[in-house]
Amino acid sequence: MSATGKASLTQPSGAPPSAVQPTPSASEHAAAAAPDRSAWRKFVVPVLVLLLAAIVVITLTRDWNAWEGGHIEQATDDAFVRGDVTPLSTKVAGIVRDVKVTDYQQVHKGDLLVELEDDDYQAQLAQASAAVEAAKAAIENNRRQRDLQDSRIARASAGVDQANAQITAAQAGEAAVQADVVRTQKELKRQEALLQTNSSTPQKVEQVTADEQRFAAQFASREADLAQAKTLLRSNELAVEAEKRTKSVLESQDSQLIADLHAKEASVVVAKVNLGYTKITAPADGIVGERQVRPGQLVSPGTQAIAFVSKIKWVQANYRETQLTNVKVGDPAEIQIDEYPGKTFSGKVLEIAPASGSQFALLPPDNATGNFTKVVQRIPVKIAFDDANLATALRPGLSVIATIRTRP
Repeated sequence: MSATGKASLTQPSGAPPSAVQPTPSASEHAAAAAPDRSAWRKFVVPVLVLLLAAIVVITLTRDWNAWEGGHIEQATDDAFVRGDVTPLSTKVAGIVRDVKVTDYQQVHKGDLLVELEDDDYQAQLAQASAAVEAAKAAIENNRRQRDLQDSRIARASAGVDQANAQITAAQAGEAAVQADVVRTQKELKRQEALLQTNSSTPQKVEQVTADEQRFAAQFASREADLAQAKTLLRSNELAVEAEKRTKSVLESQDSQLIADLHAKEASVVVAKVNLGYTKITAPADGIVGERQVRPGQLVSPGTQAIAFVSKIKWVQANYRETQLTNVKVGDPAEIQIDEYPGKTFSGKVLEIAPASGSQFALLPPDNATGNFTKVVQRIPVKIAFDDANLATALRPGLSVIATIRTRP
């Protein structure tokens, strides 16, 4: 203790002990105030920390999406160069005759890539063509038979007309002879009556009798001619009907033969198509991949022969759904490709996918059952290059950093 403290605690001589009181110093006052400030700090600092943490949490949970979607530039590194990669496969079975290209060779539209042995398909085409010629010959033969049938029908119709004429002539002759028969019968009766009175001679009666019998015979002959003419008419009518039916059959056969010709012509088309399938050509300008077949190899329908990569390229950028608030088709974009470090290429938004990438998966997620954890979805955005020559030189699968400017 200091001298001052000691002096302050010294009692005066002769004074009673109860009359002496200690006096507090400044250090004692500071020591008493220090615990108060320490308690205040222990209470306020945690409160401030908790308050700031609450503000951050509220900002992240309630306004983060709006804050992120409102950015002028939306960037993502989940982006890649894409292109049409087409596996070219065989459509028909056969043996590979020749492979006209090497691995990773540049080709043009229509260039022959793979050729199969086509002897079998050439024979099938020749067989189908011969069947078409046979069908055409059958149609021509049917046409000639119908022409011949028309002549037969005309001949039978002429026979009907002739029979009608004979019937008319027979009916006229019968009518004429019948008049003579009636006249001679009356004359015979008159002569017989006169012979009874000796007014006529037997010779006259015999002459009239002979005339009556002759005309009766002629009448019978005319009736026979009429019956024969009617029979001939019926026969010719039946012949006409039979020939017409035969023509109807030929006409129905003609329709069948024409349908058969169309079927044979379709077989020729199929044979030509199959023959064309023995040659695999480039569908467009581009580059082929690694060859999957070799000459002499037996391939079946669906065997992949070679892959084809088109010259048309684009960027597929998989943006988070919260980044697409203001993104629209036509927005400019900056593209940085890992293959070309330090270079930035320009492009524009060509298309935005109609659904998230998970919806196009083989097994899309179903959150209707079980526990649910919210995950930010990715939406594919198709970005086209402004420089077409650059797009031609790129390779599908290259990594890209894509940045879209949502406002000019």
